[in-house]
Amino acid sequence: MLAQSTFSAWTVILIGLLVFAVIVFVKTIRIVPQKQAFIVERLGKYAATLEAGFHVLMPFVDKVAYRHTLKEQAIDVPSQSCITKDNIAVEVDGILYMQVVDPKKASYGIDNYRFASIQLAQTTMRSVMGKLDLDRTFEERENINSVIVGAVDKASEPWGIKVTRYEVKNILPPQSIKDAMEKQMRAEREKRAEIAVSEGDRQAKINRAEGDRQEMIARSEGEKQKRINEAEGRAVEIQRVAEATAEGIRKIAAAISDKGGAAAVNLRIAEQYLGEFGKLAKTNNTMIIPSNLADIAGVIKAAASVIQPATTTTS
Repeated sequence: MLAQSTFSAWTVILIGLLVFAVIVFVKTIRIVPQKQAFIVERLGKYAATLEAGFHVLMPFVDKVAYRHTLKEQAIDVPSQSCITKDNIAVEVDGILYMQVVDPKKASYGIDNYRFASIQLAQTTMRSVMGKLDLDRTFEERENINSVIVGAVDKASEPWGIKVTRYEVKNILPPQSIKDAMEKQMRAEREKRAEIAVSEGDRQAKINRAEGDRQEMIARSEGEKQKRINEAEGRAVEIQRVAEATAEGIRKIAAAISDKGGAAAVNLRIAEQYLGEFGKLAKTNNTMIIPSNLADIAGVIKAAASVIQPATTTTS
């Protein structure tokens, strides 16, 4: 019985030692994931920085004091009230992007680098907004981001932190300012619309005036050309009539110069005389005629005396 009791006690002790050894072994083993870093302290003092991979610690002596992610972190910067240069209170928030580049400094350089970075970003934001008018705050987002990144990155360098960028999310003015800005934008749009309408009307008037001018020029040019053509036509007509008349006179003169031409002319004169004298007798009851034109022979002789010199000259 005593032997059995002794065996059972030793068995329990061995099992306990085995379990203890397993626990100690497990606690001495550390597997660090990718993009993470563990800070190991030995007896309360910094010993090493464990990077990704398998590591074995000294039991009861080494302890993992801090764990850091080496990935870029996006930290929300809460909304805060800022006073602009023109004394307008606006609510501003943003996002801060940072990365741990030195785990040892991030562990011992500051108690809480995330909280410190947020506070520094907010104070820098208030300082930057105080130098800008409200209208410029919406235009200077890139400049605001750059200033905050520079300030926080410089201050966080002893903490082993690298600030990559900062983005302003919202700039919210009071409701009264929003209403005033909306009215201003509406007035500006109406102004641009009226300017556009007036410019269009002005251009339309200019176009119409230019069209009328071109029309008048074209009409005057057409009228001028018309008159030139009519004048040239009348000149050609007069010239042709004169040429035809001259040609007719030359032919009459030639005909009179021919044999029997004078007799034909005398006969033609007598016929016309008698015809005209008969018409005169029909229309008037009383006629006064020269004594030497009372007989046909006298008329023909008088006409022949006129034609004879012309015939002689032509010959």
